[in-house]
Amino acid sequence: MSDIKYAEKIYAPDIDPKYRHPRIFEIFDGLGPGERMELTNDHDPKPLYYQFMIERENLFTWNYLDNGPDIWRVSITKK
Repeated sequence: MSDIKYAEKIYAPDIDPKYRHPRIFEIFDGLGPGERMELTNDHDPKPLYYQFMIERENLFTWNYLDNGPDIWRVSITKK
């Protein structure tokens, strides 16, 4: 059993697609240094990762917890 604590857990399919990435960034921006959020999605969130690389360069770490084929879970930590 993991002792990792998440400040936020997000199930992306529950968020309207046009608001999904802005909402995820809003939640990330609200994290304190060292805090992490867990993102669960029904597809690989690779496009979101690339957006993070552009818009939040050097401010995060991205670690896959589950890598499909039905569910992807990612731990995103704010540096």
